[in-house]
Amino acid sequence: MSFEYLNTDISTETKWRALILFGSNTATYKFAFAKSLLELVEQETTRISLEDLAKPFALNLAEHLKTSEKQINSNISSYIEVIKKYNTGAVNIGELIKATQKDGFKYVIDAFQHLHGGQITSPFYYKDFSGKKKELVVTDELLKLKESSQVSNLPLEVEARWKLVETAWNLNINPNVLEVIHDNEKQTFYIEERDFHRRIEITSSRDSLNGYQKGKCFYSFQDIDLVGNNVCHVDHFFPHSMKVLYHSNGININGVWNLVLADPNINGNKTNHIPEKRFLERLFQRNEFYIQSKHPLAETIIIQTGQTQKQRIEFLNRCYNLADVSQQKWIPAIELLATF
Repeated sequence: MSFEYLNTDISTETKWRALILFGSNTATYKFAFAKSLLELVEQETTRISLEDLAKPFALNLAEHLKTSEKQINSNISSYIEVIKKYNTGAVNIGELIKATQKDGFKYVIDAFQHLHGGQITSPFYYKDFSGKKKELVVTDELLKLKESSQVSNLPLEVEARWKLVETAWNLNINPNVLEVIHDNEKQTFYIEERDFHRRIEITSSRDSLNGYQKGKCFYSFQDIDLVGNNVCHVDHFFPHSMKVLYHSNGININGVWNLVLADPNINGNKTNHIPEKRFLERLFQRNEFYIQSKHPLAETIIIQTGQTQKQRIEFLNRCYNLADVSQQKWIPAIELLATF
């Protein structure tokens, strides 16, 4: 599915998102590495030494370890223990950077640019470990991200994916029963720990949804913003105003499967209308991206819509047929030629 995500759009932003969304997650090092690259690319440097990379990489991990104990999908890591000691003051920043250069980058540099065992075309960097100073040679692809209209969204998307992965690991929740819930008022995702009667906030729903829409409005394909004065809306594909009808038919209309991001003006025009049926295929495709990426939200979508593709297609068609067939279907006033 990662190649389907890429095959109609080989933009720099899409390749970057594919690595974040579809790359393997045996440790959260990938996310710390990604955030560090985004920080350093702001300097427009063409070479990054491991020494320069070590500080933001380690500090990103240190910040997450303050609230989330488990950052690797295994029981022990000597490197993680060093970071924990840094957080308690037992290790200074110099010792942390030295440990990071020695142990932090063992696998992540090579693995980061791989999808399904093969390196992406036009990579973001190359290794140059031939000299005394180990460095990454930055390519134009990485520098292009700085000029992208999506550059402010990318760190938020990395952070959202990171929080969802570490939450699942730290709670020791079986992925097959992990259900993430959306808070309509706060526009956040959370998990309920029923045994302890507590609610655990995870991340902004906007930040989590955006990567799978490639930073575009679901309906119009205009660029959307996660920050600033024109922040996108979290929209219910099947309108929230029809909640009673759908709930009476056993359908959770507040489920992740039904949430999309939309340009605020487009969403203001949509109001409580049902989109034309061609948008249903787009919703199915977006949900399948989640499922194939093994994202923690994938299990929620499967729980809510069906175990197989056939069941999920039937579910969406049933939802569509529940709507008033006499109601005129909605289309956006603006619709750019693009695809997810």
